[in-house]
Amino acid sequence: MSQASQLPKCPAKSLAIKHYFRTLRDPRRRHRRLHRLLDIVVIAICAVLCGADNWQEVATFGQCRQAWLRRFLALPHGIPSHDTFERVFDRLDPQAFQACFRSWISALCLHLQMPHIAIDGKTLRHSGSGDLGPLHVVSAWATAQHLVLGQEVVAEKSNEITAIPRLLEVLDLEGALVTIDAMGCQKDIAGQIVAQGGDYVLAVKENQPTLSADVQQVFDEVLSTDLTPLDSTQTTECNHGRFENRYYHVVSLPEDFAERHPEWPGLRSLGLVLSERQVGDQEPTYEARFFISSLAPRVRRFAQAVRHHWGIENSLHWHMDITFGEDASRIGRRHGAANFALLRRLALGLLKRHPEKKSIACKRFAAALDTAFLEEILQAAGNSEKA
Repeated sequence: MSQASQLPKCPAKSLAIKHYFRTLRDPRRRHRRLHRLLDIVVIAICAVLCGADNWQEVATFGQCRQAWLRRFLALPHGIPSHDTFERVFDRLDPQAFQACFRSWISALCLHLQMPHIAIDGKTLRHSGSGDLGPLHVVSAWATAQHLVLGQEVVAEKSNEITAIPRLLEVLDLEGALVTIDAMGCQKDIAGQIVAQGGDYVLAVKENQPTLSADVQQVFDEVLSTDLTPLDSTQTTECNHGRFENRYYHVVSLPEDFAERHPEWPGLRSLGLVLSERQVGDQEPTYEARFFISSLAPRVRRFAQAVRHHWGIENSLHWHMDITFGEDASRIGRRHGAANFALLRRLALGLLKRHPEKKSIACKRFAAALDTAFLEEILQAAGNSEKA
């Protein structure tokens, strides 16, 4: 049922993913450590891969697969209860847990280029509890590799503007292109990307009123005259009764614009996307979106960046909600919710790396039914490492 021949074999008693989480500091008091921390983490990862969406289901997976888990885990006192999973992950420092996650990503992407990183936020709608609102997580997504490179939780009573710089700090941006929606269109964020060796394409909206008005004015003048060079291209899509034309335009930064906005580091070009959409017999709708960029004015690169940025919606956010049920999750404790969110993203990366031509949902189901298939998925996390 699987493509085992495409993955290198590992010893039966090996589980290489343990390697990346062995440095985690146990948050429990020594006398309360009935179960090993590494066992708890590995069981949770395997359970989420196989369809577990809460701590009760994680514990149930462990109980049902206890014989298989004993092949590579100590389990000195059997499988922890769901209360133990909940307590441990709620006390586990999300930053330390993410550091282990990044070590896995680094090994996974050792020989891969990261030309485009899309950054976007998502709210876990039912994760609020008591006086706390729903958890909001900002993720960095490698668009070509379909991997989450890291995540940052937005602090209570704050927004993505404070979370994005912290997320960028832990990423290697050398030679990468970073795209962010209008919330991330901030001078300090643009400067940080350039300082870390990257380029940016940032959406411009009303949160930067002067900048937005000036960009619109440039394109109003450019499109109404032939005096300024304009690089343009067009795409057409027709799917399921929906027809959409997109017109991409990019222009070099005018000198007077640069003089009015010297505070934007590395700014070299301005972009415009005009969309015309019609669904069935409905009236067509029109939309104009504006961008600033540190890239040279090359429209094909600009168009690719804009199109691929929204892949984070279909390839990450959609799977989190539909395949992993993240919006329905009622894990309310802050650290627990943040750590479970990272478990989902780790699981998605592993499932996408497996070469089997199945949907992510089917792969999760197959992994739950067949431990041999589950082992193949786990091997993808450790092909170059030893447990």
